[in-house]
Amino acid sequence: MRHFILCCGELFSKAVSAALFGILLLLAFMLTAPMADQAYWGLYRYDYLLIFALLIQILLLYFKLESWAEAKVIALFHIMAMGMELFLTHPAIASWQYPQPAIFKLYTVPLFAGFMYSAVGSFFARSLRLFHVRFQNLANFKVMLMLAVLSYINFMSKFFIPDIRMILFVWSIWMFWKSKISFLIQGKRYQLPMLPVLVLLAFLIWIAENISTFYKIWLYPSQIEAWHMVGWEKLGSWYLLLLLSLVLVIRVLTKDSLVQQKNSH
Repeated sequence: MRHFILCCGELFSKAVSAALFGILLLLAFMLTAPMADQAYWGLYRYDYLLIFALLIQILLLYFKLESWAEAKVIALFHIMAMGMELFLTHPAIASWQYPQPAIFKLYTVPLFAGFMYSAVGSFFARSLRLFHVRFQNLANFKVMLMLAVLSYINFMSKFFIPDIRMILFVWSIWMFWKSKISFLIQGKRYQLPMLPVLVLLAFLIWIAENISTFYKIWLYPSQIEAWHMVGWEKLGSWYLLLLLSLVLVIRVLTKDSLVQQKNSH
């Protein structure tokens, strides 16, 4: 029993540490909600969130809670996410919107928005190091990259050509069916099938999305008049986005030998 409690404690503490970026952002969303559309000293809520996100990033690097290699992942994911945000928030598409004003923004997107995606990349990257993660029977990197790129493109191309999301889901299931992820807790290595782990992470992000929309960080068209829970279909979107994050993390961090792959495809 004592060993079980110690394992649970270490698992929880490392998970919180890995998700620190995202947790701090969510707390900031809640605490800044009363600011609404009001300006304070010439800046708006979204501007202060940008400053806060930059401060988190600087402190994580300064205190060596995050490596420069992990920061590369965050930067890459930030850039790619901002490109998708600019497209999907364009008035002609309007998949969602940022309802509050901002000084620091690029067209329809406040600059802090990319850091919400960066938090996902940060979690992946820090988890690999903190849990000493290893992958088994992982698909060939080029095949995973192709799936990730097509998933990214489909987020935008589905407005002009047929949505291939179901094909991407089936492809990912086939690709990761035999893949396993192992991690170290209390000096012992545990192993789990990879697909359920990805689905669980997508569900946790979906919960964070509900918190974010409740505090009006962004809103879907159906939430403008009155807030309601984000639809379950968004789980699939986050699942596909996680694949992109996973590929970026593996591409950048394998050079540091944080991930050892055993390719079986």
